[in-house]
This record gives sequence, structure tokens and C-alpha cells, in this order.
Amino acid sequence: MKIVELILDEEQMLSGVQAISIVEHPAIESDFITLSKEQEIKLAEVDSEKRILMGPALIPNKTIFRTNGEEEYYIYFSKDTVRKASELFLTKGNQNKSTLEHNFELEGLSVVESWIVESEKDKSQAYGLNVPEGTWMVSMKVYNDEVWDSYVKTGKVKGFSIEGYFADKVNMSRQISLDDIISEVEQEEELLCAIREELQRTELESYSDYGSGVRNNAKRGIELNKKVNNKCATQVGKVRAQQLANGEKITLATIKRMHSYLSRAEEYYDEGDSKACGTISYLLWGGKAGKRWAEGKLKELGELE
Repeated sequence: MKIVELILDEEQMLSGVQAISIVEHPAIESDFITLSKEQEIKLAEVDSEKRILMGPALIPNKTIFRTNGEEEYYIYFSKDTVRKASELFLTKGNQNKSTLEHNFELEGLSVVESWIVESEKDKSQAYGLNVPEGTWMVSMKVYNDEVWDSYVKTGKVKGFSIEGYFADKVNMSRQISLDDIISEVEQEEELLCAIREELQRTELESYSDYGSGVRNNAKRGIELNKKVNNKCATQVGKVRAQQLANGEKITLATIKRMHSYLSRAEEYYDEGDSKACGTISYLLWGGKAGKRWAEGKLKELGELE
């Protein structure tokens, strides 16, 4: 199976780690630990609990399985890339950017400490985190009560997972000739033509027969999100809610995304908690009515058994 080294493309504006997600299954296979006020570590104190999570954000030379739907392969990061990524994360001021399971934007979480493990005597050892030299470690402060009580204390999330933009070292180092450039331009023109044809086709193959239940769920999600200062959901989720609330037509590709998202996010929906981001985000995408409609529509179109 192919193994690809990912590196930073420092010429690109979005290169590097944009946010840190708290997840149930960290790709680096290393959990974080929670630090309470009884544990001796010199970080910011609060009256009741420190509510700080410590864990590795990136481990150098650790192979991580990936698939793009057509090909399965492994990726890894060198020690040098891990260090540069940690520095760039702070330089760009991304300490307060975090998500839940790479789906929901979170507020009230902040990276309060970031360091590279330099030796076996690193302080992470005192908390049972046995990571190799060169590992990027972070401590994250959780100010958000809902995240702490519903996800950390219950064990629903167990570690960190980065979100960012990296380049394939093989492709970055490839020498491009004039013939390569001409070929790529021709391929781009063909791709643009194909995209135009696809857009014209999918414009005809769009649907708005999802009924009032879906529209009302989206409207309720928008209203509930306003009450919490629009802190829940990604921009995509907010746009999707406006489409559904207005009864706009949506394409087959969007219906597939609706079904996928609502199937995965259902466990975070709590009908009795109207302030929970999991509940609000689920409603923004149409809620249970949206899931039922999307599933039925995909079966009707032969896209789902």
C-alpha cells in the first residue's frame, strides 16, 4: 500500500493546521488525559476544575490510514513538518479554533500550551502519555460547559485530531516541463467543460419535494441557533438550513450529503436540549424528517438499497 509523506506548502495561504478537533477515534491512536485541579501541573487555575485536556496533536513518522474512495494509502509527517506545523498554528492565531468530530465548530475551547517533546523526560510522561521525541503536544482549556459535561466527562471524545492543509511531497517535488504545462491546461479545459455539462444536468435533476416537516425543522434550527449567537454548525450547515427553510431545490449530490450527515450526527441530537449544538446542527440539516426524506429519495432514484 502506498505511503505518502505530507509536507507544508508555505507558499499557500491556508497551509498548515487550521483547527484542532476533539474526537472519539483519534487517527494518531493516542488518547488525551484530563487534568483536574488536584494534579500538579502549572497551568491556568480555576475555582472548581482546571478542565484542561492534554494530548498529542501530531506524532512524527506515524503512519495514518486514509482512503479517498478509490485508493487506500498511508500518510505520515516528518519531525521537521510536525515542528513547522506547530509553529505555524500559533503564528496564525488558531489557538481558539476547534471542532467536534470535524463536523461542528465549537466555542469556548482554547489551546493554552503547545510544545514539542524533546526527550524521554518530557512532562507528558508523568501523565502516562508515552509518545516519541518530536511529538507535538497541546493542552486545551475547556470553558464550554456543554462540551465538558456532555463529551469529555462522559468519555464520548478521547483525543485530538488536526484539521488543515498539507501537500504531497512527491507532487511538490515533481519537475514540470513545457509539455506538462500544456497537457495540464488541456486537462483543465476538458474538466471545465465536464463541470459545465454536469451543472446543467444536475440543475435539471434537483428536488424540492421534501415537505413541511423538513422545512420546519430547518426554520427551528435557525431560530435556536440565533438564541445561542449562531455559535453552532459550520457555514455549510447554515447555508443548507436556509435552502431547506425556503423550500429551494437541492441536487442529488446534496441529498447524499444530507443522508450521510444526518445518519452520522443522529447520536448528538437531543430533542430535550434545545441549546445543544448537536441538536441545533441536526435540525439545520432537516432533522429526522430530513433523514427519512433523503433516504426515501435515494432509494427512489436507485442510489440506495
